[in-house]
Amino acid sequence: MSEAHVHVDPSNKKVALFIAVLALVLAFAETLGKGSQTSALASHIEASNLWAFFQAKTIRQTTVRTAAEEMEAQFGQKAPEAVRRQIETWKKTAERYQSEPETNEGRKELMARAKEMETKRDRAMAAYHNYEIASAAVQIAIVLASAQIITGVAALLWIAYALGAIGVAFSLIGSFWPTAVHLF
Repeated sequence: MSEAHVHVDPSNKKVALFIAVLALVLAFAETLGKGSQTSALASHIEASNLWAFFQAKTIRQTTVRTAAEEMEAQFGQKAPEAVRRQIETWKKTAERYQSEPETNEGRKELMARAKEMETKRDRAMAAYHNYEIASAAVQIAIVLASAQIITGVAALLWIAYALGAIGVAFSLIGSFWPTAVHLF
């Protein structure tokens, strides 16, 4: 038989097209997964930085409060005017460290910002895990569909269809409802 007369089973063309669609789904799952992973890492770093800043503010606040309390204990009601002014300045500074809405850098604001970053990180990590499951399912589906072309075993194609559907489902879950499914 010459090359021009080789018969190609039309069902193999359909399987090849299915494999191409799976490859497309795989490319999206991998790309979206890496994006989610990068976002999770960036959010984690930002949350860590905010918590470190929160701790620094707490240390400063504690130091200033301790200084004010020490002065009050040392002088009591007989504190000179300059000492009373310094105590008041330290107390106001401690209050400012607690909440500073104009700069968004008080302890209260830093805590809220850090928790927001943690939520963002957790959502991105959940999406990443869903994309990883999608990717694995689609990769296995591609292998099984390819094996079906070679072997002709129909069950392999049906399993590939099921895994392809699982891959698409987990890609959609990762995109729209990343925290809906918790497998890991």
